[in-house]
Amino acid sequence: MHNTILLISVCLLFCTFSCSNNKELDNLEVSQIKNKQDFKKAIQKHLDAVVSKDLLSLKSTLSPKGKMKLIMQGSEIINSVSGFVDFHEEWFQDSLWTMESKVIHTEIGKSMGLAIVESLYKEPERNGKPYFNRMQVSYVLEKDEGEWYVINDHASSIERSPDAK
Repeated sequence: MHNTILLISVCLLFCTFSCSNNKELDNLEVSQIKNKQDFKKAIQKHLDAVVSKDLLSLKSTLSPKGKMKLIMQGSEIINSVSGFVDFHEEWFQDSLWTMESKVIHTEIGKSMGLAIVESLYKEPERNGKPYFNRMQVSYVLEKDEGEWYVINDHASSIERSPDAK
């Protein structure tokens, strides 16, 4: 009888710890899923702001601590949020260009993440002809006080219209 009670007690103890660990795992999985969803919303908000030339929305996706690197072919690195915003403010003045962007890959950690985006930039006319620039852009986002912010934007051309001589 004593052994039976001991065996039942051990089984109940095992079940209690198993259920507790499952709840912790469930909470961890929910937290990871939310983290990934928040990351994807943040990068999409950033991309939508560029496509719609919405400077205010774009600013909200950038680090409040001023961390930012913009790396583009043929120009020096822009090393601040203010420089990034100034660049986009001038660029957004041209209302004729359009851009389509699609996230093609993500790697998302607890506080840092990477998004690879394919973008197609178009102008209806440059030097008398339509112009396009198909790019892959890598974005690094950092989580700060529960929010994701873009801190690095590196664009590389894959294929584009020839430049006029």
